[in-house]
Amino acid sequence: MADRLSWCEISTTALARNMLGFRAVTGPRVTLAPVVKANAYGHGLELVAPVFVRAGADVLCVNDLWEAARIRRIGINVPVHVIGRMTPDSAEEAVDLDVSAIVYDRELVSALDSASRRRGQVFRAHLKLETGTNRQGLRLEEASALVEFIDSLQGVRLSGASMHFADVEDTTDHQFARAQLDRFQSMLDRLGVGGRPGFVRSVSNSAATILWPQAHFEMVRPGISAYGMWPSSETFVTAALSSRNQIDLKPALAWKTTVVQVREVPADEYVGYGRTFRATSPITMAVIPVGYYDGYDRGLGNGAYALVSGRRAQVRGRICMNMAMLDVTGIPDVHPGSEVVLIGKSGQESISAETFASWCNTINYEVTCRISETIPRIPVEVSK
Repeated sequence: MADRLSWCEISTTALARNMLGFRAVTGPRVTLAPVVKANAYGHGLELVAPVFVRAGADVLCVNDLWEAARIRRIGINVPVHVIGRMTPDSAEEAVDLDVSAIVYDRELVSALDSASRRRGQVFRAHLKLETGTNRQGLRLEEASALVEFIDSLQGVRLSGASMHFADVEDTTDHQFARAQLDRFQSMLDRLGVGGRPGFVRSVSNSAATILWPQAHFEMVRPGISAYGMWPSSETFVTAALSSRNQIDLKPALAWKTTVVQVREVPADEYVGYGRTFRATSPITMAVIPVGYYDGYDRGLGNGAYALVSGRRAQVRGRICMNMAMLDVTGIPDVHPGSEVVLIGKSGQESISAETFASWCNTINYEVTCRISETIPRIPVEVSK
């Protein structure tokens, strides 16, 4: 890494194993559509997408159309499903990229219809139904009107419907999520669309895919767990208690950097901005070239540790924009160029994305997604 002193190693072995694990959970008849939005949850879209496809993914889900374009540019021709917002002025590109997409307004549907008819194609539209999350989605009356409108068109076909659970991950009490699922099925019945040939129902994120076989329907959309992380401790516990923890998730991402300077700090001197850390005795300090610009959260100051030579090195002082400081006192042979593990394993020690998230009072999703895209993602193969 001559040009960069920080990098992420992405285990293609783990990615493929996780995908195969989900296939074992769903069986062969369910469409497996991992979500690769947000730079594949921080793992690198162009790196991850072909690995998932080779491991058996049938569809790739993205949030934005530009992500679909990136997938097409690297030669991947499997179906791509856009689950975020598309604007009417993007309709021609959407048709040219041959994607399917969530729709919830007439303006977009009209634009897609016009663009499809000009090209002699039919766009595959999926309804997003409102069942309790109150984010994207249509209530019954709105959905009914949009179904009627779509059915009147030649260039758009209603190909599916989806919803999103509000509270399937963060609790072991799934009454609300079950009510959402019942509401979804009821809405489909009242709309009279669920029985259409080839109609795709999709509700299951990582947690629902693992916990609820009855919610797999025609397509599942695993997100965070496709990258080897549990959506929450509650999901892990529920899976264990319900005997549905057959899937063996393997985290795929390790974040590493190197020491760029080692210096001695005398007793009673401060480290970093704001003088938030004062050495009570002489310490050896290592500077690393990673800061909050890179996604190493400013809140980690004086509360986190990294791994150097298999030993824990406490963060001292505030995290800077492009660097941080570690207390390496007592760790032998630390020098410029020594490897530092921010997420991953070193010797017998490890730092998981969940541990990292606990230091920042956030979730593992945010930790990996916020690692700057300027940091290289390097594919590695590891032993199983």
